[in-house]
Amino acid sequence: MKKYSFIALIILTIILALDMNIMAGDKGKPVHYDAPFLQDYSIKYYFEQPGISLKKVAADRNGKIQVLSSEGLLHPHDGAFLYPGTLEKDGTYRPMADKNLKDLASYQQQLVYLDEEAVLSNAWAGKPFLKHQMPGANLFAGAEDFTFMVVEGRDLKLLKGTDQLWKGKTTDQVLDLKYVSSTGKFWILTPGTLQTFSPQKMELETVFKGMGFTAFDVVAFGTKTIIGTANGYIEVNNLSKTQAGSINSNLPVSEILKIKEVGENVWFGSPEGAFMLRDDGKFNYYFGERWLPGNRVIDMAEGPDNSVLILTDKGLAQICMKEITLHKKAMYFEKQVRLRHIRNGFNATLNGMKNGDLSTGHLSDSDNDGLWTSMYLGSQVFRYAVTHSEEALQNCIESLDAMERLYTINPVPGFPSRSFERSGYINILSDPERWQHSPDPEWDWKATTSSDEAIGHVFVFGAIAELVDVEPVRAKAVRLLDGLMQHIVDNDFYLVDYDGKPTTWGRWNPEYVNGFPTSVGDRKLNSSNIVAMLQTAYHFTKKEIYKEKAFELMHDYGYLENLMRPMEEIGKAPENSGDWAQMLSSAWNHSDDEMYFLGYWGLDRYAFNDTLKTMFRESIMDHWELERPEKDGLWNLFTAMVSNEFDLEEAVWYLQEYPMDLISWTMKNSHRKDIRLVTDNFRKQTTEEVLPPDELPVRRHNANRFGLDGGNNGHSESSAGDIWLLPYWLGRYLGVIECP
Repeated sequence: MKKYSFIALIILTIILALDMNIMAGDKGKPVHYDAPFLQDYSIKYYFEQPGISLKKVAADRNGKIQVLSSEGLLHPHDGAFLYPGTLEKDGTYRPMADKNLKDLASYQQQLVYLDEEAVLSNAWAGKPFLKHQMPGANLFAGAEDFTFMVVEGRDLKLLKGTDQLWKGKTTDQVLDLKYVSSTGKFWILTPGTLQTFSPQKMELETVFKGMGFTAFDVVAFGTKTIIGTANGYIEVNNLSKTQAGSINSNLPVSEILKIKEVGENVWFGSPEGAFMLRDDGKFNYYFGERWLPGNRVIDMAEGPDNSVLILTDKGLAQICMKEITLHKKAMYFEKQVRLRHIRNGFNATLNGMKNGDLSTGHLSDSDNDGLWTSMYLGSQVFRYAVTHSEEALQNCIESLDAMERLYTINPVPGFPSRSFERSGYINILSDPERWQHSPDPEWDWKATTSSDEAIGHVFVFGAIAELVDVEPVRAKAVRLLDGLMQHIVDNDFYLVDYDGKPTTWGRWNPEYVNGFPTSVGDRKLNSSNIVAMLQTAYHFTKKEIYKEKAFELMHDYGYLENLMRPMEEIGKAPENSGDWAQMLSSAWNHSDDEMYFLGYWGLDRYAFNDTLKTMFRESIMDHWELERPEKDGLWNLFTAMVSNEFDLEEAVWYLQEYPMDLISWTMKNSHRKDIRLVTDNFRKQTTEEVLPPDELPVRRHNANRFGLDGGNNGHSESSAGDIWLLPYWLGRYLGVIECP
């Protein structure tokens, strides 16, 4: 018997372990098993008719959504995710146009109305028609068995069929009214009281007194009431009729206009967006046109298919909660990139949009076309390595063709252009330093290439050479890698442009690198990058010159010491340093993080020997410890390459929380009362804890994730290729994120 109990215990343990999202893998690394999660996104419906105000929103069991306006009923038209619709006049039931409607509600999952004569509905064969004889009636709510309470100012009436069951009066004007079935009572809010009315006892009872009340809802199966004020909210225990704790003002916005429990979540509406109370006591904040047509919330309601309806002064938002996996999200983003973000094979941004309208955008060149494309191309390399997808391979081929042309479109051997474009579309005279005519009269190319591009190129050429088992593709990557590194070695560790001069940022020469004080980040960064680049070139070409030069830099010029310097020593240059050093060290440059981590692929993976690999891993982990507060998914997953000690949960959080909407909507958080600001610092960390990506402006990995505000009113859409797909497929390749 004991034997079978022991076996049962083992089986139960296995079942419980398999139910966990994160477990230890075969090599001791934590692994995320891709369980479904709720992904939120918004469908917006704009309303722009001056003089008409929006009042209420409700939905019925069929998924029909209606909005009550000062000029009658409206309904959503032609909206989808990323493709906003509008609110239009609802003429479905022609007689409704003649009604002077005052309120709208969902009762027993049907739409019910209040006008100056009666409570009525088109459901139940149109039979409900309860005359109230209150011409100024403005609020109503329904109890069981078609019993309704109607409010006119302070006056209350309880109606059923043709009967008036009760009438009474509150001490002040009624702000809101609800019926809560779990309590069997109507709940009534005035500016200074919370009251109930029992249809059984036919009496009003004061539950709680206060002042400055603005909104409320009865939540948690009727056990407590959340009451909003102009400075936060209070919680009332409905059983003891006492306030639980002090007023909560640590909110995204302290002025509360609406409160609504949807499902098991409490939502708040404010003059600056909506927010949802989470289980951990913090809030999900919905601000700006990523989520809402306007920021002033008018009403909220439960919507169809696990959604929340948020009515604002400028239209309606349907916040949808869809259960998906990371893999499904990846497949969505794969389509997003291919449909809207491929320019001549480059991973590009859609720019010039008008208020987020995707049909108005154009693909534009970038100083960093080679870098962003390297990162997207890297995602497809890892995708191919994991899945052997023919689509991923074709994506690799096309983007590698674009990368190759960066080298062949200009006359300088081994020199990568920043970008290229067809002649006549760029005014090259306005930027003669960068834009140059190609030998091919149909094209112009962009010069002044920087180290950002170089490290991106080397990273992805190495990844292709190692992981793509298609020889022509692999051979092309190695040839391009060799050409770039031979150019750098031949030119004394500079990128030398068309004019025979080093570019401003393509410099790894010891005189330049060691000319900086040890506290200036470029001394450590450039040393780390060039060693990684030389190791990668040697690993795939076996040309001794690359190995010799790497050891020369490391040992004769101190590059090993430079790259091993602890991050805590990086800061501002001494006051007596030159202007260039002062400028480069005025604050932490987050582009440096991107360059470091892309370089870590070659620094660790192709290390010349185990001793160096151990040292390099120590340096990588030192950097990661500094970066941990940013919770950047890519940095965490690159760290998984070298150690089991990395924040997998935070990497998954980053991937899950990154918004599906990558349009550059203006986002604002600096006004929030629920975040704790920190004093000014070198790294420009603004808050104690970084906010979720879907509450921040869309940012690439080279930006400060602690920046609270930003965006440009929907002028552009970023590609998911470098932002999201690279960390996801890297995690899949490293085996720390599993397929569903």
